[in-house]
Amino acid sequence: MAGIDQRRRGVLAGLMAAPALLGGCKVLDSLNDRDAPLRNFIEGANGLTYRAQRLLIGGNRLAPEYQPGDIRQSQHPNGVTAPQDEEYLTLAARDFADYRLTVSGLVDAPRTFDRAALQAMPAQSQITRHDCVEGWSCISKWNGVRLSTVLELAKPKLAARFAVFHCFDTIERSLSGGIKYYESIDLIDARHPQTILAYGLNDKPLPVSSGAPLRVRVERQLGYKMAKYIHTIELVSSFAEIGEGNGSYWADRGYDWYAGI
Repeated sequence: MAGIDQRRRGVLAGLMAAPALLGGCKVLDSLNDRDAPLRNFIEGANGLTYRAQRLLIGGNRLAPEYQPGDIRQSQHPNGVTAPQDEEYLTLAARDFADYRLTVSGLVDAPRTFDRAALQAMPAQSQITRHDCVEGWSCISKWNGVRLSTVLELAKPKLAARFAVFHCFDTIERSLSGGIKYYESIDLIDARHPQTILAYGLNDKPLPVSSGAPLRVRVERQLGYKMAKYIHTIELVSSFAEIGEGNGSYWADRGYDWYAGI
């Protein structure tokens, strides 16, 4: 079964990665245009991809886990690796002693947690493979707390369907201001037993390059779904008020919102 699962993950990763791998090609330069026919086609396909993936993967299937001996290299940093945002730099200068995670939105009991509170919750470690849409992968050990544990303390409302991650890092700058990274997953993946808020990597504190002080691990999806530098988790019923309405920074630029593997 392990071999079958690995081949299935490889095939699905290839299918899911195809639109994003083309992101560097001139043919997709128009994806920044919301009225571009190609962008509209890709966005329309996302719903089909999501439904097909849910049928294949289901709600409880686990991603493969590995042994310590399988860790042969350090976690490869990707995306923003050293945020220069003033608020983030101020927190980093004090080793994130003043860091707080906020859980808000469609919850009955909005909560704020410092690092000590998060690390006092039941901890979980898992050795998993990080698959990047660029084609590389690496195996690392992640230490953290289940996202479901944190969310349940905030008592999600019945209307909540998605968890949106708001991050410290500015990923895009312009004359009109900056866009900070945002990502989201549905509550099926949010409550999955392998979805964790990671504060440790390979039994050491999570480094800045990998998302310190807190990032999410969604082990059944591609790496770009695993938001780093998280400060707020907002539960919502739709993406209407999130970015351009597609649920994540990259989905707003033509990538698949659901990147299951």
